[in-house]
Amino acid sequence: MAQTTFFRAAVLPLLLAGCVSDSLAPVENRPVSLPGLADGAAAAAVAPKPGYHVVQKGETLYGIALESGQDYKDIAAWNKLSDPNVISIGQVLRVQPPEDAVVTTPVAIGAAVEQRSLDGAPTPVAAAAGAGLSSATLKREPRVNKEPYSDAAYARAQQEAQTVARAPVQTVSVLATPPAQTAAPTSTAATATAAPPANPKPAAAAAATASGLVWAWPARGKTITAFSPQSKGIDIAGKAGDPVQAAADGRVVYAGNGLRGYGQLVIVKHNATYLSAYAHNRKIVVKEGQEVKRGEKIAEMGNTDSDAVKLHFEIRQKGNPVEPLQHLPKP
Repeated sequence: MAQTTFFRAAVLPLLLAGCVSDSLAPVENRPVSLPGLADGAAAAAVAPKPGYHVVQKGETLYGIALESGQDYKDIAAWNKLSDPNVISIGQVLRVQPPEDAVVTTPVAIGAAVEQRSLDGAPTPVAAAAGAGLSSATLKREPRVNKEPYSDAAYARAQQEAQTVARAPVQTVSVLATPPAQTAAPTSTAATATAAPPANPKPAAAAAATASGLVWAWPARGKTITAFSPQSKGIDIAGKAGDPVQAAADGRVVYAGNGLRGYGQLVIVKHNATYLSAYAHNRKIVVKEGQEVKRGEKIAEMGNTDSDAVKLHFEIRQKGNPVEPLQHLPKP
């Protein structure tokens, strides 16, 4: 009995000390890793920085480019990828251009270039050009006619100089009518030359496009699938071999079958904001980097990766699918 009491008295303090020691043990914080990802990539997958994308399982560079509204070649260049077909799960890719990057954005042929002064206001020449006036109707320099010297000619020149000096300054009108005392009688033909003829076609085209682009239907046929967040575009019915045409001017940034569910696919980039996609073709007749015009044939309709012959058509605004019918003219 005495030995038992002594044992308890000796062991009890040791047990109490152990309990106190465990409660004061330091807690070590360890990073949580996601399956299949390195520690750094796991953190990026949770909250990637703006302008970056973390590669997920099943993704390709072509699909990432379509979703971000970029050319896959630009993304490959920004991330120094030697082979665009080789990307890894968890890899962080830049999908927006760096500040010093040169983006290969197509420029519309014949687009007016607006000239601005240092204060930001359009110059009169630019304003007149934007109003649809041709360069032939703009006065770019004074016209001087030589005539033999005479006292009458000298007096007339002096009088005209004084008249111009007293005239109020015209700040806006580029095509202002000359002073009444110096204006020659105008004929109907001269009036028609000075004023550009009314042309309702550009106005109708501008009214039909809110994107700044002139769009056309990519194929002839009935729309069999409407736009929705799931479809991301519309489906147009047709026969195998029917022509598929570019819906607007631009540059082909992808032509191939690297996106699952799209079959033979063509992607045309129109500007820094808009691109269009044409899927399920049986044959592609353009190459990457090729400039195309609105209405130009780029493929033949087919049923690759589809259960029926049709054209799946998408318009992307900064990578986001938008309703094509808001841009296409009414059939």
